[in-house]
Amino acid sequence: MNSIAESVSSKRLSREYILEQFLKIRSFTHCLVEPLETEDFVIQPMESASPAKWHLAHTSWFFETFVLGKFDPSFESMHPQYAYFFNSYYLQTGVPFSREKRGMLSRPTVAEVFEYRSYVNDQVQNFIENCDEAVWVEAAKVLEIGNHHEQQHQELILTDIKYLLAQNPLLPTYREISDSEKVLPSALDWISFDEGIVEIGNTGEEFTYDNEHPQHQTFVQQFELANRLITNGEYLEFMNDGGYERSELWLDEGWSTVQQEEWKAPLYWFKRDGEWINFTLAGSKKVNENEPVTHVSYFEADAFVRWKGCRLPTEQEWEHACGDQKIEGNFVDNDQFHPVSLEASKGNLAQMYGDVWEWTMSSYSPYPNYKPLPGALGEYNGKFMANQYVLRGGSCATSKSHIRKTYRNFFHANARWQFSGIRLAR
Repeated sequence: MNSIAESVSSKRLSREYILEQFLKIRSFTHCLVEPLETEDFVIQPMESASPAKWHLAHTSWFFETFVLGKFDPSFESMHPQYAYFFNSYYLQTGVPFSREKRGMLSRPTVAEVFEYRSYVNDQVQNFIENCDEAVWVEAAKVLEIGNHHEQQHQELILTDIKYLLAQNPLLPTYREISDSEKVLPSALDWISFDEGIVEIGNTGEEFTYDNEHPQHQTFVQQFELANRLITNGEYLEFMNDGGYERSELWLDEGWSTVQQEEWKAPLYWFKRDGEWINFTLAGSKKVNENEPVTHVSYFEADAFVRWKGCRLPTEQEWEHACGDQKIEGNFVDNDQFHPVSLEASKGNLAQMYGDVWEWTMSSYSPYPNYKPLPGALGEYNGKFMANQYVLRGGSCATSKSHIRKTYRNFFHANARWQFSGIRLAR
Protein backbone atom coordinates (compact mmCIF):
# COMPACT_ATOMS: atom_id res chain seq x y z
CA MET A 1 0.00 0.00 0.00
CA ASN A 2 1.45 3.39 -0.97
CA SER A 3 1.77 6.33 1.44
CA ILE A 4 -1.39 8.05 0.12
CA ALA A 5 -3.45 4.91 0.62
CA GLU A 6 -1.96 4.45 4.09
CA SER A 7 -2.90 8.02 4.98
CA VAL A 8 -6.48 7.53 3.79
CA SER A 9 -6.76 4.24 5.65
CA SER A 10 -5.31 5.85 8.78
CA LYS A 11 -7.94 8.60 8.70
CA ARG A 12 -10.73 6.15 7.88
CA LEU A 13 -9.97 4.03 10.91
CA SER A 14 -9.10 6.82 13.34
CA ARG A 15 -11.12 7.19 16.53
CA GLU A 16 -12.18 10.71 15.56
CA TYR A 17 -13.48 9.75 12.14
CA ILE A 18 -15.18 6.52 13.22
CA LEU A 19 -16.95 8.33 16.08
CA GLU A 20 -17.97 11.22 13.83
CA GLN A 21 -19.47 8.80 11.31
CA PHE A 22 -21.13 6.72 14.04
CA LEU A 23 -22.91 9.71 15.55
CA LYS A 24 -23.84 11.16 12.16
CA ILE A 25 -25.24 7.90 10.80
CA ARG A 26 -27.13 7.00 13.97
CA SER A 27 -28.67 10.49 13.99
CA PHE A 28 -29.70 10.23 10.34
CA THR A 29 -31.58 7.01 11.11
CA HIS A 30 -33.68 9.00 13.58
CA CYS A 31 -34.31 11.65 10.92
CA LEU A 32 -35.66 8.97 8.58
CA VAL A 33 -38.16 7.65 11.13
CA GLU A 34 -39.21 11.08 12.42
CA PRO A 35 -42.28 11.31 10.11
CA LEU A 36 -43.65 7.98 11.40
CA GLU A 37 -46.48 7.54 13.87
CA THR A 38 -46.05 4.98 16.65
CA GLU A 39 -48.25 2.45 14.83
CA ASP A 40 -46.03 2.67 11.74
CA PHE A 41 -43.02 1.33 13.68
CA VAL A 42 -44.54 -2.04 14.55
CA ILE A 43 -46.27 -3.57 11.50
CA GLN A 44 -44.54 -6.10 9.25
CA PRO A 45 -46.39 -6.16 5.89
CA MET A 46 -44.46 -9.13 4.45
CA GLU A 47 -41.63 -11.42 5.52
CA SER A 48 -38.99 -9.52 3.50
CA ALA A 49 -39.99 -6.14 4.97
CA SER A 50 -39.20 -5.74 8.65
CA PRO A 51 -40.87 -3.28 11.01
CA ALA A 52 -39.06 0.03 11.44
CA LYS A 53 -38.77 -0.69 15.17
CA TRP A 54 -36.90 -3.91 14.41
CA HIS A 55 -34.43 -2.11 12.12
CA LEU A 56 -33.73 0.43 14.89
CA ALA A 57 -33.07 -2.33 17.38
CA HIS A 58 -31.17 -4.69 15.05
CA THR A 59 -28.61 -2.04 14.09
CA SER A 60 -28.04 -1.43 17.80
CA TRP A 61 -27.76 -5.17 18.42
CA PHE A 62 -25.05 -5.28 15.75
CA PHE A 63 -22.84 -2.83 17.66
CA GLU A 64 -23.64 -4.54 20.96
CA THR A 65 -22.82 -8.03 19.66
CA PHE A 66 -19.83 -7.45 17.40
CA VAL A 67 -18.15 -4.51 19.17
CA LEU A 68 -19.14 -4.07 22.81
CA GLY A 69 -19.69 -7.75 23.58
CA LYS A 70 -16.42 -8.76 21.92
CA PHE A 71 -14.01 -5.95 22.80
CA ASP A 72 -15.33 -4.43 26.06
CA PRO A 73 -15.16 -6.90 28.98
CA SER A 74 -16.98 -4.45 31.27
CA PHE A 75 -20.02 -4.14 28.99
CA GLU A 76 -23.41 -5.22 30.33
CA SER A 77 -26.38 -5.65 28.01
CA MET A 78 -29.44 -3.53 28.67
CA HIS A 79 -31.66 -6.59 28.24
CA PRO A 80 -30.33 -10.14 27.70
CA GLN A 81 -33.28 -11.21 25.50
CA TYR A 82 -32.60 -8.46 22.96
CA ALA A 83 -29.81 -10.66 21.61
CA TYR A 84 -32.52 -13.17 20.65
CA PHE A 85 -35.18 -10.74 19.39
CA PHE A 86 -32.94 -8.59 17.21
CA ASN A 87 -30.46 -11.02 15.69
CA SER A 88 -31.20 -11.32 11.96
CA TYR A 89 -29.45 -14.39 10.55
CA TYR A 90 -26.10 -14.71 12.36
CA LEU A 91 -26.32 -18.31 13.51
CA GLN A 92 -22.87 -18.24 15.06
CA THR A 93 -24.08 -15.69 17.61
CA GLY A 94 -27.19 -17.63 18.62
CA VAL A 95 -30.59 -18.73 17.28
CA PRO A 96 -32.49 -15.70 15.88
CA PHE A 97 -36.14 -14.90 16.48
CA SER A 98 -38.36 -16.03 13.59
CA ARG A 99 -38.06 -13.53 10.72
CA GLU A 100 -41.69 -13.71 9.63
CA LYS A 101 -42.87 -12.94 13.18
CA ARG A 102 -40.94 -9.72 13.77
CA GLY A 103 -44.20 -7.79 13.47
CA MET A 104 -45.60 -9.75 16.44
CA LEU A 105 -43.12 -8.13 18.82
CA SER A 106 -45.31 -5.41 20.35
CA ARG A 107 -42.86 -5.49 23.26
CA PRO A 108 -40.31 -4.09 23.75
CA THR A 109 -42.19 -0.91 22.94
CA VAL A 110 -41.06 1.72 20.47
CA ALA A 111 -40.04 3.93 23.40
CA GLU A 112 -37.98 1.09 24.89
CA VAL A 113 -36.23 0.52 21.57
CA PHE A 114 -35.24 4.19 21.44
CA GLU A 115 -33.92 3.85 25.01
CA TYR A 116 -31.93 0.83 23.81
CA ARG A 117 -30.46 2.85 20.96
CA SER A 118 -29.50 5.64 23.34
CA TYR A 119 -27.87 3.16 25.71
CA VAL A 120 -25.84 1.55 22.93
CA ASN A 121 -24.85 4.97 21.56
CA ASP A 122 -23.44 6.00 24.94
CA GLN A 123 -21.63 2.68 25.41
CA VAL A 124 -20.10 2.76 21.93
CA GLN A 125 -18.97 6.37 22.26
CA ASN A 126 -17.36 5.64 25.61
CA PHE A 127 -15.65 2.58 24.12
CA ILE A 128 -14.30 4.49 21.12
CA GLU A 129 -12.90 7.26 23.29
CA ASN A 130 -11.34 5.07 25.97
CA CYS A 131 -10.39 1.61 24.73
CA ASP A 132 -6.72 0.60 24.57
CA GLU A 133 -4.90 1.22 21.30
CA ALA A 134 -4.21 -2.49 20.83
CA VAL A 135 -7.94 -3.19 21.11
CA TRP A 136 -8.76 -0.29 18.82
CA VAL A 137 -6.74 -1.70 15.95
CA GLU A 138 -9.17 -4.63 15.68
CA ALA A 139 -12.34 -2.93 16.87
CA ALA A 140 -12.09 -0.03 14.40
CA LYS A 141 -12.60 -2.34 11.42
CA VAL A 142 -15.74 -3.83 12.97
CA LEU A 143 -17.11 -0.41 13.91
CA GLU A 144 -16.63 0.68 10.31
CA ILE A 145 -18.66 -2.31 9.14
CA GLY A 146 -21.30 -1.41 11.73
CA ASN A 147 -21.60 2.11 10.36
CA HIS A 148 -22.09 0.87 6.81
CA HIS A 149 -24.43 -1.85 8.05
CA GLU A 150 -26.65 0.84 9.54
CA GLN A 151 -26.66 2.72 6.23
CA GLN A 152 -27.95 -0.44 4.56
CA HIS A 153 -30.75 -0.59 7.09
CA GLN A 154 -31.58 3.06 6.54
CA GLU A 155 -32.35 2.14 2.94
CA LEU A 156 -34.41 -0.82 4.13
CA ILE A 157 -36.34 1.41 6.52
CA LEU A 158 -37.45 3.57 3.59
CA THR A 159 -38.29 0.70 1.25
CA ASP A 160 -40.09 -1.25 3.98
CA ILE A 161 -42.08 1.77 5.15
CA LYS A 162 -43.08 2.52 1.55
CA TYR A 163 -44.34 -1.03 1.15
CA LEU A 164 -46.22 -0.78 4.45
CA LEU A 165 -47.93 2.52 3.62
CA ALA A 166 -48.90 1.23 0.17
CA GLN A 167 -50.97 -1.54 1.79
CA ASN A 168 -53.19 1.05 3.46
CA PRO A 169 -56.25 2.14 1.39
CA LEU A 170 -55.66 5.67 2.68
CA LEU A 171 -52.29 5.66 0.85
CA PRO A 172 -50.68 7.84 3.56
CA THR A 173 -47.85 10.24 2.76
CA TYR A 174 -44.51 9.58 4.44
CA ARG A 175 -43.20 13.10 3.87
CA GLU A 176 -44.19 16.06 1.71
CA ILE A 177 -41.56 16.52 -1.00
CA SER A 178 -41.30 19.24 -3.62
CA ASP A 179 -41.68 17.89 -7.14
CA SER A 180 -38.38 17.65 -8.96
CA GLU A 181 -37.92 19.62 -12.13
CA LYS A 182 -39.54 17.82 -15.07
CA VAL A 183 -36.68 17.19 -17.48
CA LEU A 184 -37.21 15.53 -20.84
CA PRO A 185 -34.79 12.61 -21.11
CA SER A 186 -32.49 12.65 -24.10
CA ALA A 187 -32.85 10.15 -26.91
CA LEU A 188 -31.47 6.78 -25.96
CA ASP A 189 -27.88 6.57 -27.16
CA TRP A 190 -25.35 3.75 -27.09
CA ILE A 191 -21.83 3.89 -25.66
CA SER A 192 -19.38 1.34 -27.06
CA PHE A 193 -16.68 -0.53 -25.16
CA ASP A 194 -13.96 -2.65 -26.73
CA GLU A 195 -13.26 -6.23 -25.80
CA GLY A 196 -10.35 -6.91 -23.51
CA ILE A 197 -9.07 -8.02 -20.15
CA VAL A 198 -10.31 -5.74 -17.35
CA GLU A 199 -9.83 -5.41 -13.59
CA ILE A 200 -12.94 -6.21 -11.54
CA GLY A 201 -13.37 -5.95 -7.78
CA ASN A 202 -11.79 -3.80 -5.11
CA THR A 203 -8.22 -3.54 -3.86
CA GLY A 204 -9.45 -2.80 -0.33
CA GLU A 205 -7.89 0.66 -0.05
CA GLU A 206 -11.36 2.01 0.76
CA PHE A 207 -14.11 0.47 2.85
CA THR A 208 -15.50 -2.62 1.15
CA TYR A 209 -17.50 -5.73 1.92
CA ASP A 210 -15.81 -9.09 1.54
CA ASN A 211 -17.90 -9.97 -1.54
CA GLU A 212 -16.08 -7.25 -3.52
CA HIS A 213 -12.78 -9.13 -3.15
CA PRO A 214 -10.37 -10.07 -4.44
CA GLN A 215 -9.70 -7.77 -7.35
CA HIS A 216 -9.13 -9.96 -10.38
CA GLN A 217 -8.88 -9.93 -14.14
CA THR A 218 -11.67 -11.03 -16.43
CA PHE A 219 -12.35 -10.89 -20.16
CA VAL A 220 -15.27 -8.88 -21.55
CA GLN A 221 -16.50 -9.07 -25.12
CA GLN A 222 -17.14 -5.88 -27.07
CA PHE A 223 -20.44 -4.43 -25.83
CA GLU A 224 -22.61 -1.35 -25.77
CA LEU A 225 -24.40 0.23 -22.84
CA ALA A 226 -27.35 2.61 -23.01
CA ASN A 227 -26.44 6.14 -21.99
CA ARG A 228 -29.38 6.44 -19.59
CA LEU A 229 -31.95 4.47 -17.61
CA ILE A 230 -35.22 3.21 -19.05
CA THR A 231 -38.10 5.58 -18.34
CA ASN A 232 -41.69 5.06 -17.23
CA GLY A 233 -42.81 6.12 -20.70
CA GLU A 234 -40.72 3.45 -22.37
CA TYR A 235 -41.96 0.85 -19.92
CA LEU A 236 -45.55 1.90 -20.67
CA GLU A 237 -44.89 1.08 -24.33
CA PHE A 238 -43.91 -2.43 -23.24
CA MET A 239 -47.10 -2.72 -21.18
CA ASN A 240 -49.29 -1.37 -23.98
CA ASP A 241 -47.77 -3.91 -26.37
CA GLY A 242 -49.00 -6.73 -24.14
CA GLY A 243 -45.76 -7.15 -22.23
CA TYR A 244 -47.44 -8.80 -19.26
CA GLU A 245 -49.57 -11.07 -21.49
CA ARG A 246 -46.88 -12.44 -23.82
CA SER A 247 -45.34 -15.59 -22.37
CA GLU A 248 -42.60 -15.67 -25.01
CA LEU A 249 -40.94 -12.64 -23.39
CA TRP A 250 -40.61 -14.22 -19.97
CA LEU A 251 -38.41 -16.73 -18.22
CA ASP A 252 -40.47 -19.72 -17.14
CA GLU A 253 -40.30 -18.86 -13.45
CA GLY A 254 -41.00 -15.23 -14.27
CA TRP A 255 -44.10 -16.11 -16.29
CA SER A 256 -45.36 -18.31 -13.43
CA THR A 257 -44.83 -15.39 -11.03
CA VAL A 258 -46.72 -13.00 -13.32
CA GLN A 259 -49.67 -15.41 -13.39
CA GLN A 260 -49.66 -16.18 -9.68
CA GLU A 261 -49.16 -12.60 -8.50
CA GLU A 262 -51.32 -11.09 -11.27
CA TRP A 263 -48.68 -8.51 -12.16
CA LYS A 264 -49.87 -5.93 -14.69
CA ALA A 265 -47.44 -3.09 -14.00
CA PRO A 266 -44.48 -2.15 -11.77
CA LEU A 267 -45.08 -2.29 -8.04
CA TYR A 268 -46.98 0.79 -6.72
CA TRP A 269 -48.66 1.53 -10.06
CA PHE A 270 -52.46 1.46 -10.15
CA LYS A 271 -55.18 2.91 -12.36
CA ARG A 272 -57.49 5.73 -11.34
CA ASP A 273 -60.05 7.11 -13.81
CA GLY A 274 -58.20 5.43 -16.64
CA GLU A 275 -54.79 6.94 -15.74
CA TRP A 276 -51.76 5.19 -14.29
CA ILE A 277 -50.96 6.47 -10.79
CA ASN A 278 -47.68 5.89 -8.94
CA PHE A 279 -47.63 5.62 -5.15
CA THR A 280 -44.53 7.38 -3.81
CA LEU A 281 -43.28 8.28 -0.36
CA ALA A 282 -44.63 11.76 -1.11
CA GLY A 283 -48.10 10.39 -1.91
CA SER A 284 -49.88 9.21 -5.03
CA LYS A 285 -49.10 11.01 -8.27
CA LYS A 286 -49.76 10.54 -11.96
CA VAL A 287 -47.00 8.44 -13.49
CA ASN A 288 -44.30 10.77 -14.82
CA GLU A 289 -43.25 9.23 -18.13
CA ASN A 290 -39.86 10.97 -18.01
CA GLU A 291 -38.71 9.45 -14.72
CA PRO A 292 -36.68 6.22 -14.56
CA VAL A 293 -38.92 3.22 -14.10
CA THR A 294 -38.46 1.63 -10.69
CA HIS A 295 -39.77 -1.16 -8.47
CA VAL A 296 -39.43 -3.76 -11.21
CA SER A 297 -38.16 -7.27 -10.56
CA TYR A 298 -35.38 -9.06 -12.39
CA PHE A 299 -38.10 -11.00 -14.19
CA GLU A 300 -39.70 -7.76 -15.43
CA ALA A 301 -36.37 -6.22 -16.36
CA ASP A 302 -35.43 -9.34 -18.31
CA ALA A 303 -38.77 -9.44 -20.14
CA PHE A 304 -38.49 -5.75 -21.05
CA VAL A 305 -34.99 -6.05 -22.52
CA ARG A 306 -36.08 -9.11 -24.53
CA TRP A 307 -38.97 -7.05 -25.89
CA LYS A 308 -36.45 -4.35 -26.88
CA GLY A 309 -34.21 -6.90 -28.58
CA CYS A 310 -31.45 -6.19 -26.07
CA ARG A 311 -30.24 -7.65 -22.78
CA LEU A 312 -29.17 -6.58 -19.31
CA PRO A 313 -25.48 -5.84 -18.72
CA THR A 314 -23.29 -8.22 -16.81
CA GLU A 315 -21.96 -6.82 -13.55
CA GLN A 316 -18.46 -6.91 -15.04
CA GLU A 317 -19.60 -4.81 -18.01
CA TRP A 318 -21.35 -2.35 -15.70
CA GLU A 319 -18.29 -1.93 -13.47
CA HIS A 320 -15.90 -1.61 -16.42
CA ALA A 321 -18.15 0.95 -18.14
CA CYS A 322 -18.42 2.98 -14.94
CA GLY A 323 -14.68 3.62 -15.13
CA ASP A 324 -13.57 6.54 -13.00
CA GLN A 325 -16.90 8.37 -12.96
CA LYS A 326 -17.43 10.56 -9.92
CA ILE A 327 -20.02 9.32 -7.47
CA GLU A 328 -22.70 11.89 -8.22
CA GLY A 329 -26.44 11.37 -8.45
CA ASN A 330 -29.80 11.39 -6.72
CA PHE A 331 -29.18 9.76 -3.34
CA VAL A 332 -31.09 9.72 -0.06
CA ASP A 333 -29.01 12.76 0.93
CA ASN A 334 -31.09 14.77 -1.61
CA ASP A 335 -34.35 14.16 0.33
CA GLN A 336 -36.24 13.21 -2.84
CA PHE A 337 -36.84 9.52 -1.98
CA HIS A 338 -37.79 8.96 -5.62
CA PRO A 339 -35.97 8.70 -8.96
CA VAL A 340 -35.75 11.90 -11.00
CA SER A 341 -35.62 12.54 -14.73
CA LEU A 342 -32.28 13.69 -16.11
CA GLU A 343 -31.06 14.67 -19.54
CA ALA A 344 -28.03 12.63 -20.56
CA SER A 345 -25.35 14.35 -22.62
CA LYS A 346 -24.54 12.62 -25.89
CA GLY A 347 -21.63 10.19 -25.66
CA ASN A 348 -21.69 9.99 -21.85
CA LEU A 349 -23.22 7.57 -19.38
CA ALA A 350 -25.76 9.18 -17.05
CA GLN A 351 -27.25 8.06 -13.73
CA MET A 352 -24.79 5.25 -13.16
CA TYR A 353 -25.07 6.15 -9.48
CA GLY A 354 -28.24 6.87 -7.53
CA ASP A 355 -31.91 6.94 -8.60
CA VAL A 356 -32.37 3.17 -9.06
CA TRP A 357 -30.39 0.01 -8.44
CA GLU A 358 -29.62 -1.39 -11.88
CA TRP A 359 -30.32 -5.07 -12.46
CA THR A 360 -27.52 -7.02 -14.11
CA MET A 361 -27.79 -10.45 -15.70
CA SER A 362 -25.07 -11.74 -13.35
CA SER A 363 -25.91 -14.33 -10.72
CA TYR A 364 -24.63 -13.41 -7.28
CA SER A 365 -21.65 -15.70 -6.84
CA PRO A 366 -18.14 -15.52 -5.35
CA TYR A 367 -15.21 -13.98 -7.17
CA PRO A 368 -12.22 -16.26 -7.85
CA ASN A 369 -10.43 -17.03 -4.55
CA TYR A 370 -13.13 -15.28 -2.50
CA LYS A 371 -12.77 -15.69 1.26
CA PRO A 372 -15.47 -14.51 3.68
CA LEU A 373 -14.55 -12.70 6.88
CA PRO A 374 -13.72 -15.01 9.79
CA GLY A 375 -16.34 -15.82 12.40
CA ALA A 376 -19.96 -14.68 12.46
CA LEU A 377 -19.26 -11.62 10.28
CA GLY A 378 -18.47 -14.08 7.51
CA GLU A 379 -22.22 -14.74 7.38
CA TYR A 380 -22.81 -11.17 6.19
CA ASN A 381 -22.59 -11.88 2.45
CA GLY A 382 -21.10 -15.23 1.55
CA LYS A 383 -23.89 -17.54 2.59
CA PHE A 384 -26.37 -15.80 0.28
CA MET A 385 -24.47 -16.58 -2.91
CA ALA A 386 -27.19 -18.67 -4.54
CA ASN A 387 -30.38 -17.95 -6.50
CA GLN A 388 -29.97 -14.16 -6.49
CA TYR A 389 -28.93 -11.53 -9.04
CA VAL A 390 -26.52 -8.62 -8.70
CA LEU A 391 -27.61 -4.97 -8.84
CA ARG A 392 -25.25 -2.02 -9.16
CA GLY A 393 -25.07 1.73 -8.61
CA GLY A 394 -27.24 2.55 -5.60
CA SER A 395 -30.61 4.32 -5.55
CA CYS A 396 -32.49 7.36 -4.30
CA ALA A 397 -32.66 5.57 -0.93
CA THR A 398 -28.89 4.95 -0.72
CA SER A 399 -26.46 7.22 1.10
CA LYS A 400 -23.86 8.79 -1.18
CA SER A 401 -21.09 7.87 1.26
CA HIS A 402 -22.17 4.22 1.19
CA ILE A 403 -21.86 3.45 -2.53
CA ARG A 404 -18.87 2.77 -4.79
CA LYS A 405 -18.16 1.31 -8.21
CA THR A 406 -17.47 -2.20 -6.90
CA TYR A 407 -20.51 -2.41 -4.56
CA ARG A 408 -22.52 -5.60 -5.18
CA ASN A 409 -26.15 -5.54 -4.08
CA PHE A 410 -28.19 -8.71 -4.55
CA PHE A 411 -31.83 -9.76 -4.51
CA HIS A 412 -34.04 -12.62 -5.60
CA ALA A 413 -35.46 -12.42 -9.12
CA ASN A 414 -39.02 -11.68 -7.94
CA ALA A 415 -38.07 -8.81 -5.58
CA ARG A 416 -39.79 -5.51 -6.43
CA TRP A 417 -40.00 -3.48 -3.23
CA GLN A 418 -36.49 -2.07 -3.64
CA PHE A 419 -35.82 0.91 -5.93
CA SER A 420 -34.64 -1.27 -8.82
CA GLY A 421 -34.61 -0.30 -12.49
CA ILE A 422 -33.27 -1.04 -15.96
CA ARG A 423 -30.35 -0.10 -18.19
CA LEU A 424 -30.04 -1.72 -21.62
CA ALA A 425 -27.00 -3.51 -22.96
CA ARG A 426 -26.22 -5.24 -26.23
